[in-house]
Amino acid sequence: MTLPVLGKSETRLVAPSKIVAVGLNYRDHVAEISTVLTGLVPGQTRDRMPVVPTAPILFVKTPNVLIASGEPIPIPAAFLRASGIAAPRTDFESELAVIIGRRCKNVAVGEALDYVFGYTCFNDVSQRDIQNGDRSGWWRGKSFDGFGPIGPAILPADSAPDPASFVLEGRLNGKIAQRSSLGLLIFSIPELISYISKNVTLEEGDIIATGTPSGVGPLKAGDVFEVEISGIGVLRNPVIEV
Repeated sequence: MTLPVLGKSETRLVAPSKIVAVGLNYRDHVAEISTVLTGLVPGQTRDRMPVVPTAPILFVKTPNVLIASGEPIPIPAAFLRASGIAAPRTDFESELAVIIGRRCKNVAVGEALDYVFGYTCFNDVSQRDIQNGDRSGWWRGKSFDGFGPIGPAILPADSAPDPASFVLEGRLNGKIAQRSSLGLLIFSIPELISYISKNVTLEEGDIIATGTPSGVGPLKAGDVFEVEISGIGVLRNPVIEV
């Protein structure tokens, strides 16, 4: 997949070696998550009520999730029914995606933005039944084909010196479901890049999905979900069942 780069006469190949996603990175989402996830979630207390994390909660989505704006999000309904899940729940999660511009390891917070190529919209589609019940972690419920719409364009980092000023909005069938400033992230974008690079080497083209605010909710066939970020554009995807 390629995406246009805003303000430049070029496109960028989107083919990451990995997608590193961040869980529970808005306080309002931490507050709502006990009604969304009923299984064990990292950062929860013994009574399973989530607490604000003291370090970023990381998980991976595999690159097969990536689809462009306009492509359908395919909910694997037949597979879920065959797995004995009678009323499956698959949710939208509006997020900002950071695209890494060059290889980095053990990056200092103050230098982290120097390694960013640009920013775009992302939808961290999440199959909650699998996510809640899989003892191996979140990746399988987050990594079905098509569970990572991205786009519609990349805002280059040199045109966005302060990503904390972005406003993120998610709309389900035209109605606002999520809205937040990126300045409300628990862990800022420079903090995330620095922390992740101390755990794994980030390669050029890798993607960091920075977390979702409150308002997550279920998708069904026939829905249309949009993610809009100021200065980037609108990521718009219909939903189908397969």
